[in-house]
Amino acid sequence: MKGYYFITDEDLSAAGILSDAETAAAAGVDVIQYRNKTAETRRIYDEARLIKKICGSGRCRFIINDRVDIALAVDADGVHIGQEDMPFEVARRLLGKEKIIGVTVHTVEEAVEAEGSGADYLGVSPIFSTGTKSDAGAPCGVDTLAAIRRACGIPLVAIGGIDLSNADECIRAGADMVCAISAVVARPDVAAEIKNFQRKFGL
Repeated sequence: MKGYYFITDEDLSAAGILSDAETAAAAGVDVIQYRNKTAETRRIYDEARLIKKICGSGRCRFIINDRVDIALAVDADGVHIGQEDMPFEVARRLLGKEKIIGVTVHTVEEAVEAEGSGADYLGVSPIFSTGTKSDAGAPCGVDTLAAIRRACGIPLVAIGGIDLSNADECIRAGADMVCAISAVVARPDVAAEIKNFQRKFGL
């Protein structure tokens, strides 16, 4: 896992999440995460099924935020869960050993626990202040990201308040991937913005 980590956001998207996903897949991202916290289950299922097809064409991993049932229904590559979502052990039992499970962490302690439980990667969040996710909490900062890097060996995704001006700080602190939702999907040229982030990883 390396480079720009793409997460859909219907509220911020200028072009629509399906168009964004197609653009991200064509731009060569390693991961597309589908996140929809508010829609009815049928719509989430239908959108997830379409994005899975897009990911297949771009050969990128397809991750569902939170919804293990949807991930199973569309045979996604895995899920991403937060500290208040389904317990990791339950998600792993339902999904099996072959699926990817990412876990959001805010502290070194949470990171070490998640890695010990068998998480495949960690989403360290929020690095900086963000308005994208209302319940993101207080920023943990690049120092915490660096401390988690020293404590854990699995891939780290930095997220929260990231843009082109501060992404390098996250990379220097040990992030394998960065996610900057509003700095990409709210812009007129999503592909160009993704490529700007990908270049920071030499991609």
